[in-house]
Order: sequence, then structure tokens, then C-alpha cells
Amino acid sequence: MKHFSIAEILELPVQERIRVVELIWDSVAAVPEAVEVSVEVRAVIEERLRQFEAAPDEGYSWDEVRARLKDGTWRSA
Repeated sequence: MKHFSIAEILELPVQERIRVVELIWDSVAAVPEAVEVSVEVRAVIEERLRQFEAAPDEGYSWDEVRARLKDGTWRSA
């Protein structure tokens, strides 16, 4: 396997740099247990899960979120 320096990677065209990022991200996602979650972040996640379980119909569906991102109305929420 060839090794690349950061400088060499930064010289790649944007599409190739994106592909490098995707490969790196996929390698991280393949071992989620290796990513440490701080106590503070875990507390936030648990609180949000508790809120969702208490009122699962509140919030927005993925289709609504996607539509708002596409049309820019998320900025006025």
C-alpha cells in the first residue's frame, strides 16, 4: 500500500479528496466501539432519547427535514 503525505492529499482534485474522506470515514464507522463517547455527550443522547420516547410524534419526519433543507426554510424554524 502506498503512503501519502497530507501535502500530497491536499494537492488532489476535490473529488479525489472527497473519496479519501469517504474511505477514512468508512474505516472509522466499521469499528464504532472504538469511538469513545464522553460522559457529557452520552448524557445529551440519553436525554434526547428520553424526550423522544415520551413524545414520539413531536418533531419532524425525515421527509419534512429534507424538504426544509432543500428549500431553505430550516433557517426560519
